[in-house]
Amino acid sequence: MSEKKQKTIYIISDGTGETAVTMIRAALVQYRDLDINMVRCKNVRTEAQVESTMDQAFEAQAMVVHTVVSPHLRKKLRETAATKALVELDLMGPMLNRLDRFFEVESSEGEAGILRTVDDRYFRRIEAIEYTVKHDDGKTFANLDQADIVLVGISRTSKTPLSIFMSHKGWKVANVPLVKETPLPDELFEINQKKIVALTIDPNSLYRIRRNRLEKFGQDPGGEYARLDRIEEEIGWANDIFKKNRKWPVFNVTDRALEETATEIIKIVAARMGLKNPMLF
Repeated sequence: MSEKKQKTIYIISDGTGETAVTMIRAALVQYRDLDINMVRCKNVRTEAQVESTMDQAFEAQAMVVHTVVSPHLRKKLRETAATKALVELDLMGPMLNRLDRFFEVESSEGEAGILRTVDDRYFRRIEAIEYTVKHDDGKTFANLDQADIVLVGISRTSKTPLSIFMSHKGWKVANVPLVKETPLPDELFEINQKKIVALTIDPNSLYRIRRNRLEKFGQDPGGEYARLDRIEEEIGWANDIFKKNRKWPVFNVTDRALEETATEIIKIVAARMGLKNPMLF
């Protein structure tokens, strides 16, 4: 029996391509016996990028799947695919057209200014999310100066949830964990201190959070990480750091809704940085 030839799917996106990848993977469950290669092409935002990517897809004789917001680029993709006789699937266009009809609004395709504004906000969100994920929990301090907001706090003070929430609003957020006996990174003091926000929490609340987390993952909740006296010591140590760095506003996250805290952080950082409309993104 001859071997089955590998099939290739090119996924083209003006963002990360994660939406298209998820949808295609879900569909490919129905084709488990086939040898399928997926090639993801991210941040395709110009005609030149479309042409280059489509040339590569043609060489591979691939199917082209795309999630692109710009009507102009969607049209370019369709026309190029037709010219090259490639199978093409638009996952974004039909949905937007249906939404136009449902909401009884005229398509914004002819209004370049409005479309450009939408695209700019969309791209900013994508870039913010990518930056935030890369700079979560002190993974890297490279390009820390590019952050719009930097959160600092000890473990389980909502640094990651707040960061991700604000990134979906278009804010590039880095978060830096405070670990006792570990020096703070030099990069933290080399950036604009007005971007930095400190997080604290009530000891008893943190005690419950840490114990629940350990129990959830089947670990011993009686260790040092979830010991109340150790937690009180950590919080006191962190508060001493905050007192030494008085330019950092301190937010107590105890029993507070994530959205409420995030909104207040955005407003105060925007005010400190001189941004007139903190919710612009």
